[in-house]
Amino acid sequence: MSVVVRFAPSPTGYLHAGNARPALLNYLFARKMKGRFILRLDDTDTTRGTPEFAAAIEHDLRWLGLQWDEMFRQSDRLDLYAAAAEKLKASGRLYPCFESEAELQAKRDQRQRRGLAPIYDRAMLNLTAEQRERAEAGGKMPYWRFKLSDKPVAWNDLVLGKREVKLTAISDPVLIRADGSPLYTFTSVVDDLDKGITHVIRGEDHITNTGVQLDIMSALGGNPNRIGFAHVPLLTAGDGQKLSKRTDSISLRSLRHDGVEAAAITAYLAALGSSADPQLLGLDEQAKIFDFKKFSASSARFDLTQLLALNRKLLHRLPFT
Repeated sequence: MSVVVRFAPSPTGYLHAGNARPALLNYLFARKMKGRFILRLDDTDTTRGTPEFAAAIEHDLRWLGLQWDEMFRQSDRLDLYAAAAEKLKASGRLYPCFESEAELQAKRDQRQRRGLAPIYDRAMLNLTAEQRERAEAGGKMPYWRFKLSDKPVAWNDLVLGKREVKLTAISDPVLIRADGSPLYTFTSVVDDLDKGITHVIRGEDHITNTGVQLDIMSALGGNPNRIGFAHVPLLTAGDGQKLSKRTDSISLRSLRHDGVEAAAITAYLAALGSSADPQLLGLDEQAKIFDFKKFSASSARFDLTQLLALNRKLLHRLPFT
């Protein structure tokens, strides 16, 4: 089976070193396996995403040398998500809810006072047709939750090894907002099934999402066992905090403005968090030596000083013009 991977940024900010890393790892893995690299813009959140950020992401990826084999925007695929949602509704796995955020918070507080986990109580599963009609007649529009299975989901991660998510410890996720717009947790699964994604490579902060999304995939008739996962530990800044989109000093546009070469960034990120030392190689050569077995299960620190030293080494190699 030919390898197909995807990098799926939300156009809500500029790419920084932390989210450029999974883009690079997806690209290198695809090229090593002679597979396909897809760029998917997760742009259904119209309140935060902008066309300017989307254009900047494309520009930054091209600057790094990451050429995609296919690109699409989720905002162009709403009919596909609507059809998938109807399938889940028909099977009883997607159910309407009407609680306000204040009501949900009161429920969470009450559960915590009783020493229980603050997960959703599934009260809306008992909603009658008459109660729903009254709610909608009163001006309320439902948002839709996915009923999770009562069994744990497990997989063998290419980086972290055996991983398991206990779905009974998680609230049924909201997949469709009250305004009808789909959320990432849902659209990502629909796209992965439709595009035949074989491997999902992303940060370890998505581990719980993976458990949920594998359950959604099964409910949609997909085979979760056909997808491999590689969750890479997150990068931290010098102060130990997670790299953020708002850390402009390590955004690709800032690094580029400061004279850091794309080849230095890709060499540094390709090795960061692994047992390998950075090598100033082209992307084709980087792909040949890429191996998930070299990556550690511990987080790695992004050291700007090390990157700049690598950049100086690269500049010394360049011909004088």
